[in-house]
Amino acid sequence: MTGTPILTAAQMRAAEQAVFASGVPDYALMERAGAAAAAIIWRAGGLRDTLLLCGPGNNGGDGYVIARLLRERGVPVRVAALSESRTPSSQRARAAWDGPIEDMAKAAPASQLVDAMFGTGLSRGLDGAAVARLAELTKAASHSHAIDLPSGVETDSGALLSAVPHFGLCIALGALKPAHLLYPAAGCFDRLITAPIGIAAPDQVHRLAPPRLMAPGADTHKYIRGLVAVVGGSMPGAARLAARSAAMSGAGMIRLFAMDGAVTGPDAIIHQQAQTAADVAKALDDERIAVVLVGPGLGRDAVARDRLAAAVGAGHRLVLDADALTLLAVDAIPRGAILTPHEGEFRRLFGDLPGSKIDRARAAAAQCGAVVIYKGADSVIAAPDGRVAVAAGASSWLSTAGTGDVLAGLVAGRLAVTGDPFRAASEAVWLHGDAARRAGAAFLADDLPDALPAAIAARL
Repeated sequence: MTGTPILTAAQMRAAEQAVFASGVPDYALMERAGAAAAAIIWRAGGLRDTLLLCGPGNNGGDGYVIARLLRERGVPVRVAALSESRTPSSQRARAAWDGPIEDMAKAAPASQLVDAMFGTGLSRGLDGAAVARLAELTKAASHSHAIDLPSGVETDSGALLSAVPHFGLCIALGALKPAHLLYPAAGCFDRLITAPIGIAAPDQVHRLAPPRLMAPGADTHKYIRGLVAVVGGSMPGAARLAARSAAMSGAGMIRLFAMDGAVTGPDAIIHQQAQTAADVAKALDDERIAVVLVGPGLGRDAVARDRLAAAVGAGHRLVLDADALTLLAVDAIPRGAILTPHEGEFRRLFGDLPGSKIDRARAAAAQCGAVVIYKGADSVIAAPDGRVAVAAGASSWLSTAGTGDVLAGLVAGRLAVTGDPFRAASEAVWLHGDAARRAGAAFLADDLPDALPAAIAARL
């Protein structure tokens, strides 16, 4: 389920150098990029009057190519420059544009605005006058496009180096960059399109793609589909919610080992009282168990710590969530487990790691030998071997209590089905997001499991 590759600024430069080394001239690649972007803008805007904002580097050169090609299609195009072109390719592109070049500070607005000032590799923000002018011209346009990245965005982290207006469309040239999916930069545009320009990109880091799932075979039974054990604690509702999600995930059987004897929820979930850590250890002494989920509703006291130790010591595949991530030390995490930390839990476990969210997730997975789902609006899934999938654009309505418990149960269920931690984590994050989309607005976490069968059916 490999999706679109994501390249850092350095990786993008290396990919371009490989194209040049194959015999393609620098300017030919700029023409290729400009043509790809122009075709997208033409489809989006037709003959709408257009203002191109061009910077001094190669992103500005792409802009001059776009302007020339749009004008050849009959689009009324104007070009405004932030400054003189400074690279050989951008100077050549500017010379090929034989129309007037306006001063950006004095340029009148247009119906369609194209930001081609700065793209990949920006290291500092725009000055105050440029920031204000870009915001003014973008606001005045009914349609706006950013070429490669909005000007003011740091490529690898998604940080905003200066204020960035909101664009309707961002056109990623050649490959996605981390900032296309990492916040806050990922929130600076409504739509994202990748324009192929003929570069070869490594795909160890990629955008999360929709999974390809399989229905159970005719000879399948519940234990082949996978038995998930959920270890509850002092807050039984969270464990019940996780168990219900696991039951709707495609797994064959769910057992919930709770501290009390209260039984609520689907009758298909087997409830068993396991009041003490010894009870938990005994209950998990079952070779048919495919996965143990522990953490939702566990608590953080000595009793919870003992229950967690019993779950970890049982020797089954593990999904660790919520309180388990607070109680467990990094060096006690079994290799091959799946962890589901949000920002606070991640920092408590791994400290203040350097780099982008992708870098931090990768380093954490390598350190503990587990798959890490670093949750958030831009969830990053990292495996110990360096593979990474980034999911962005999840429903903001997921920011409600219990949705993490639903994800944990879904992860456990998909791990029981697939036996592959990275694949299970990737499938679960995608299905969780799709279930939220189907649930609509203002839903409760309790509503999400009911949306999972339709989300799964759509991927069969």
